[in-house]
Amino acid sequence: MREFFTVDQQRFSFLDFGGSGLPVLAFHGNFSEAAVFAPLAEALAPQWRVIALDQRGHGESDRAKSYERADFVADIAAFHRHLGLGPVPVLGHSLGGVNAYQYAVRHADQVTSLIVEDVGAVVEIDPTFTAQLPRRAPSREALASAIGWTAPYFACSFRQFDDGWGYSFGIEDTVLTQKALTGDHWSDWESVTCPTLLVRGTDSEVLAQDHAQEMIARRAGGAQLAEVPAGHVVHHDAPDRFAAAVRTFLSRQPMT
Repeated sequence: MREFFTVDQQRFSFLDFGGSGLPVLAFHGNFSEAAVFAPLAEALAPQWRVIALDQRGHGESDRAKSYERADFVADIAAFHRHLGLGPVPVLGHSLGGVNAYQYAVRHADQVTSLIVEDVGAVVEIDPTFTAQLPRRAPSREALASAIGWTAPYFACSFRQFDDGWGYSFGIEDTVLTQKALTGDHWSDWESVTCPTLLVRGTDSEVLAQDHAQEMIARRAGGAQLAEVPAGHVVHHDAPDRFAAAVRTFLSRQPMT
């Protein structure tokens, strides 16, 4: 079910996939939105109830004036407060992964466990690809053709507008998001105290194996690594394997 809430005159959208299970908050990556977690929500039910946010500038949430790191973390805090939930597991992919582990540091009492999908403690993004995306196309098929092999990863974000087909994210907004995301986040990663699962796609062009292994080593036993035959978007490339890794990890955490 899609719902909305407003913070400081900015409206946010989220999907509550429902059920009687324990809640898990989920945060998508760039070019995506909350709907991308529908297969995971189905796979985790009935033990777990996935609630996913359309992050600022994405999906049905409003565009924003700022896309700094602190903005995304504050959004998660507001989302969590709006839901009225106690401490919960949080999960994030790429952009959402960094947002999730930074939230887990700044609001440690609200996070019971953490799942980070294919993003590192150091992030380097070249926004050229994003800046060069076609703005509009005459049909959904034409838009998919224009962006080539990446089209399946954008599919849930395709939208029809009065002047043609485009995306549920703003291109300029995404460039700003990527620039703010780029940087060294080791201090945040190392400061996470809750049990953590880092999921890496073995063919990822974003998270190298040696970097992932260093992330685990620098958490002094507080994190584990699961490698799945997939690219950067593990939940898309290997949905069953991804869901199994998440389910196994969550099942080993104390129920609260």
